[in-house]
Amino acid sequence: MALEPRGDVANPQDLDPIALGFMCGLEIHQQLATGKLHSRMPSELFDYGIDEVPDDWPRSSRRLRASEGESGQIDVAARFEQRRNRSFVYVQPPNAGLIEMDEAPPLEHDSDAVDLVLTMAAMMDAKPVSALQAMRKTVVDGSNTSGFQRTTLIATDGSVGTPSGEVGVDVICLEEDSARKLDTRPSSSGETVFYTLDRLGMPLVEIATAPDVQTPEHAKETAFALGTLLRDTRRVRRGLGSIRQDLNVSIACGDRVEIKGCQDLDWIPRIIRLEMARQLHMYRLANELRSDANLPSLPPDRSDDEIPVENRVAAAASSRLPLEVHDLSNCFVDCESEMVRDSLSGGSVVQGTALPGFAGKMGSKQLDGDGAELPRLGRELASAARLAGVAGIFHSGELPAYGISETEVEGVRQALSLAEEDAFVLCVAPSWQSKLALEAVVERARGAYHRIPQEVRNVVIRKGQPADGTTTAMRPLPGGARMYPETDIPLLEVSLEHWGEIRDDLPLSTEQRRERLQELDLSENQMEAILGSEMDDVLIIGVEGGPCGCPPLPAKAWASVILDNIRAEVAEGTGRDESEIPWPNLTLVVHAREESIITREGLVPLARKLWLEGPSFEDTGFEQRLEWLESSG
Repeated sequence: MALEPRGDVANPQDLDPIALGFMCGLEIHQQLATGKLHSRMPSELFDYGIDEVPDDWPRSSRRLRASEGESGQIDVAARFEQRRNRSFVYVQPPNAGLIEMDEAPPLEHDSDAVDLVLTMAAMMDAKPVSALQAMRKTVVDGSNTSGFQRTTLIATDGSVGTPSGEVGVDVICLEEDSARKLDTRPSSSGETVFYTLDRLGMPLVEIATAPDVQTPEHAKETAFALGTLLRDTRRVRRGLGSIRQDLNVSIACGDRVEIKGCQDLDWIPRIIRLEMARQLHMYRLANELRSDANLPSLPPDRSDDEIPVENRVAAAASSRLPLEVHDLSNCFVDCESEMVRDSLSGGSVVQGTALPGFAGKMGSKQLDGDGAELPRLGRELASAARLAGVAGIFHSGELPAYGISETEVEGVRQALSLAEEDAFVLCVAPSWQSKLALEAVVERARGAYHRIPQEVRNVVIRKGQPADGTTTAMRPLPGGARMYPETDIPLLEVSLEHWGEIRDDLPLSTEQRRERLQELDLSENQMEAILGSEMDDVLIIGVEGGPCGCPPLPAKAWASVILDNIRAEVAEGTGRDESEIPWPNLTLVVHAREESIITREGLVPLARKLWLEGPSFEDTGFEQRLEWLESSG
């Protein structure tokens, strides 16, 4: 029999991953720098907030309903989302048409996106599937107008190297990105969520690793290695939100959860360790509750769970925690809490439910040594309630407080006929929503007799950064019922010849690029800056000679022009984008400066003049353009 898990929940950094049966895998989602996957629209993001959206952009309102998958079942996560009673408003930007609005069938896969993900698969030594079949994945949180996301399996059985060892890559998929949320506005009948469709349909590569990650620190290494490999293609998007790391984490006494919102690699080890601490705490709490109820203990390893025993415990938990929601508004007619008073005057109610045997089990707000909030049941119950759209709950473990007096607490206890060992939970919201929230609370309290539920959790974010590394519940972990074939998109075969062409034309790795630059007369800082800005190919073109007949340029001089962003200086004041300036124009003026044909001060103005007024490098030779530049200097 497995030994009881050891470790101090208040010191997550000291928890031993091996002793706790730690398992972890990563899911990486990276936006590709190609057109949209199934609509031939450009993948362009418009940096508008809800109050900045142009008035002439169309809007449409919808409600989404979960449907049965191919198995004839409705996915548990989709069913839950439907019960939240939300409506959705979609803003339609210029790069969203009938396909994004789900008013026209999708087109076949974007060939550039397919080839790019096949290239990534080859870089991971994965095995491509012989035919690409788009699938529909049920999503009814409003982020897809159709109620599903299209995803296509590309390859399986790859690997990626890390300093701590190789990590297997189970699947590599190509899928559509979701719509971008602009705002959420509550109402008495349910939330209205506003989305913009600029991101909807943008292609993503999804890479799911095997559970080969050995430690929380190894997870960071793996995310870095995968991110580096994807950037080596030079065909992925950069910037905030362009890549997302999801973590699948469990310890033996807990269960698998998927943690989303891990944007910053440096936070990954801390987020994982806090999840380990949460699972350990909830395991110990489950056995405390079982002991109080004279129920069999939970085994230290989930592989030792026995279904008949867990069914017996579930039946006992349901009997001990009946779902009985009571209207307790009369207990709060003189409440000093401004929030409670305003809510009641606005038509909301105060509803409550008893949690027999839970007094002293809810926990209190305490911090660990690094300033993260310690795990506690009260927070888990509040997290479950918020999924119904309410702002939160009050529980007896934290009252009296927040303007709720001892008199009101005692009134609630009497109204619910509570014993000393019983706890209670209150929710202030419209009646339908409060009842849904309290139902979620009771279900989560019943679940406290078992291992933590398999669910999707989200990192708590404040001001764009993780608050402390803790997470909150998002939705149940999806099941297989959410996937079914997409019949509007034909199969796409991957021939051996095509796969061979992909393998024969792989991009250089970061190390190969660094070795190439080490042969040049560059400082270490210049070399790292060139690699970081992904401008090494441009540098090599100038150093090796060309394009368009330009003699080789000195590496340091050409690197300085690239890193000093001379293109931006040339474009300044023209009203045009610097990306329009051909690199051959800059190699020409740098050569002219090195040959003392023009002065250092004349480089920018003459480069601008050459760009706007000079002969085209596409129609004239290098010598002709050099003569034009010399005569204009």
